[in-house]
Amino acid sequence: MDIGFIGLGNMGQPMAHRLIEAGHKLIIYDTRNDAVAPLVTIGAQLVSSPADVADRAETVMASLPSLQVSEKVAIGEGGVIHGKRIKRFIDLSTTGSSVAAKIAAALAKKNIVQIDCPVSGGVGGARKGTLAVMVSGPRADVDLVKDVLAVFGKVFLIGEKPGMAQTMKLANNFLSATAMVATSEAVVMGVKSGLDPKVMIDVINAGSGRTTASDGKFPQAVLPRTFNYGFATALMLKDVRLCVEEARGLSAPNSVMSAVLDQWEATNTEFGGDSDFTVIVKMIERRAGVTVGAEKKS
Repeated sequence: MDIGFIGLGNMGQPMAHRLIEAGHKLIIYDTRNDAVAPLVTIGAQLVSSPADVADRAETVMASLPSLQVSEKVAIGEGGVIHGKRIKRFIDLSTTGSSVAAKIAAALAKKNIVQIDCPVSGGVGGARKGTLAVMVSGPRADVDLVKDVLAVFGKVFLIGEKPGMAQTMKLANNFLSATAMVATSEAVVMGVKSGLDPKVMIDVINAGSGRTTASDGKFPQAVLPRTFNYGFATALMLKDVRLCVEEARGLSAPNSVMSAVLDQWEATNTEFGGDSDFTVIVKMIERRAGVTVGAEKKS
């Protein structure tokens, strides 16, 4: 299948690579030359704009970092909405349900189907093809691309209404963000009392307190003090903020969500949006006056 792919960042790059490995012909676009070069060398065709991508492929995917960029690429000047060949737009980004609905309505006027398809599982999951792939959109169109999406991981059909997969993704990422905050506070408390953080993580992972943070992020990026798990603080903050907005818009309880949001706001302010999101433990360490794990020697 000829597939357009826009946005070749930390997640988009390995997903696009897997599509090429699976035998699909890719037409790609990104604003950064260093992002497109590795894919061009293995057969991807580079074009000059999102609209150009949509001129050459019926199915166009996008993996983008912000709501503003997602809207611009989809329905802005030079966006895929102006393409001559596109029939369906698969948004792999996290935008929230309201933005997804707005894009879907605009694209529908041009007879282009929007398929929401946010993913979860991190860069490692994107490389290995083990992502959770959440999909919402018209069933007939989803069925046409389901096997293609399975290249990324396990596909979950959430519903047909625009934005339903986005709500699912926000719920998932809120729990991931909460696990990172809660595990950081628990381990910092233990270290301040004199406990060994590695032993703590081993016990937690063998017991009922096990989380995605204790199981993966702490052993891989916190205890060795590398802070290189591969997801930016600004992106986690965006997802938690969107989740709080979603809950408030639905008049759903969000006291825990709001408390977690405060922690990510503080981390973003202190360490910057480009920092790896695992640095949230550093923000908590500062307040406790302790360090979790051994400082990495240069």
